[in-house]
Amino acid sequence: MTDPLVTDPGLYRLLFENDRVRVLEYQDHPGDATHLHAHPDSVMITLGSFRRVITAGGRDVDVALEAHQVRWLDAQQHQGRNVGDTDTHSIFVELKESTGAAAVPRIGPSAS
Repeated sequence: MTDPLVTDPGLYRLLFENDRVRVLEYQDHPGDATHLHAHPDSVMITLGSFRRVITAGGRDVDVALEAHQVRWLDAQQHQGRNVGDTDTHSIFVELKESTGAAAVPRIGPSAS
């Protein structure tokens, strides 16, 4: 997998990471473009309205999103270009592979 933090370090910033998720912030300006990179299954939160062309699998897709939307994104490899007149600003919550065991949350002290 081509890590966007490696391909586009000026556009992506790591906000948080643990063994279950990685949270990235993405910001660009009109005319900016990313290199080919990949994301695992992710949740994207748009912080501003923007318009981009996403290129994946030999296809170009025009994407226009409003601020404060939450979208599920299947794992994918793509590159993008800001074709609008506003900055792109988004948060990506990338999911890591499941550990296979369901954890039982503990709230407060154990009652044994």
